[in-house]
Amino acid sequence: MCNSANSNPNYHNPQQHVHEITGSTATVNGCRECHNHRFCTVSGEAIRMGNSHVHEVKFRTDFSDGHFHEFCGTSSPAIDVGNGKHVHFAKTFTDMLDGHRHQFQVASLIDSPTDFECNCHD
Repeated sequence: MCNSANSNPNYHNPQQHVHEITGSTATVNGCRECHNHRFCTVSGEAIRMGNSHVHEVKFRTDFSDGHFHEFCGTSSPAIDVGNGKHVHFAKTFTDMLDGHRHQFQVASLIDSPTDFECNCHD
């Protein structure tokens, strides 16, 4: 999937529904050094799928062991966590680079985590 900004029809519209995603890849042995990578991104806008929706996920990992990896794919449909909130899940692999790829599994953060009524008293 992974549209470029020019081909995404929602690119110039105000951002409505995205998720923060942060994680680490699994450790790889057998290459130059035993290592893993970290990543952090914001998903694309919601894409309707059946009775739910998914998000495009694209990231580049940190530069560990002299290289980085990229991923471009789609999250799971929404997973309800209560109070009208949800997350998404992905378990897959990065691209192949430096003779290997890394597996990762990650759950997105809750959409609009501060979207609640404040009950603070001044």
